[in-house]
Amino acid sequence: MKKGKTLYAHARMRIPGGTQLLSKRPEMFAPEQWPAYFERARGCETWDIDGKHYYDMSISGIGACLLGFNDPDVTRAVCERVKKGSMCSLNPPEEVELADRLCKIHPWAEQARFARCGGEAMAVAVRIARATTDRSLVAIGGYHGWHDWYLAANLGESDALRGHLLPGLQPLGVPGELRHTTFPFHFNHRDEFQAIIDRHGARLAAVVMEPCRGRHPDPGFLEFVRGQTAKCGALLVFDEITIGWRLCFGGAHLKFGVTPDMAVFAKALGNGHPMSAVIGTAKAMAGAQGSFISSTYWTESVGPVAALATLDKMQKTNVSGYIEKIGKLIQQIWKDQARRCNLPVVVDGYPCLAHFKFDHPQHNEMRTLFTQGMLERGFLAGCGFYTTLAHTEPVVALYENAVAEVFADISLALSQNKVREKLKGPPAHTGFQRLI
Repeated sequence: MKKGKTLYAHARMRIPGGTQLLSKRPEMFAPEQWPAYFERARGCETWDIDGKHYYDMSISGIGACLLGFNDPDVTRAVCERVKKGSMCSLNPPEEVELADRLCKIHPWAEQARFARCGGEAMAVAVRIARATTDRSLVAIGGYHGWHDWYLAANLGESDALRGHLLPGLQPLGVPGELRHTTFPFHFNHRDEFQAIIDRHGARLAAVVMEPCRGRHPDPGFLEFVRGQTAKCGALLVFDEITIGWRLCFGGAHLKFGVTPDMAVFAKALGNGHPMSAVIGTAKAMAGAQGSFISSTYWTESVGPVAALATLDKMQKTNVSGYIEKIGKLIQQIWKDQARRCNLPVVVDGYPCLAHFKFDHPQHNEMRTLFTQGMLERGFLAGCGFYTTLAHTEPVVALYENAVAEVFADISLALSQNKVREKLKGPPAHTGFQRLI
């Protein structure tokens, strides 16, 4: 066995779940084939611990590295800060600079609190909302992490969060007393949202939602939500963790012209270095003064320094415009090669968060076969693609040649009814599954 497979086999016994992040499990892509560990990464390239080189045309660090891996400008700023010391008994001045910068980018915001990852930042935002309003209930529209306040939506339901990105999330370990404290509604479904307002509006602390993810909101939908939250006294919290900075510098809500009470950023904010932010109006953030929200490593320096360098480069390079161009090229490749090979492929999503699916009963086997074929050609690739500043047109051309070959192989296997036989391991997992 190669080093990577040996280490991952050991990790599955030593680390519950095998990895710290579900989305990085090899089983989510191609079990027994997808490399588990990297030795180094640069731009859109990765070298695994067995020394094999790949172009990453998949998740780009789960969307964390919008500028590409190990961006030289961000890395330079971080290294300079580390040489001076990244942690101290005093506070980093860069956090004040970052707070000012975020409020300048978002003129509606007046204050900021920082954490180091998206899930905890969402928990901070909900805590602040509950403290500010002195209410307990929360309505949600989208995927917002792993914390109790969010998974409480699945207490007493078969899978109330199905359709909010990740199905199969069991609320094991979430106190049953949190039942009926979180209520989901689907994006663009006014009737579902209105039903929550009608029944629970007087007790709602917050409406937490992604302003968009794969498509624009229907005309007037965000304005409708904004109006209803204002009427019932709930705070509107936009989760910009995934879409933030991709559609528009500063976040999708700026593009749509709808102002929340709070907004949450993470992932791309630090370009691979842990950093997250909750920004809001002074009125909305008032609860943070009295509620105990505090953590040691929220005071280290690397996160704010990385974020400031990332913001500088995103703005100078017009990263949102560039990734839209590259993403459109990728989507067109999928369409053209699927047409050429007569494959039932449906392309969807924004160019900056593009994805496709095989419209076929064997979709999961076919997507696993696609990943398998792309790995053999030196690409980390699945049905989703997080575009970055590091994805150049020459790399896209190499990707197109590989897709053409792999789509042709899948088409042949489908015509011979041998898709499953062509797999060199089990099909990829879907949703949350326990590792055996």
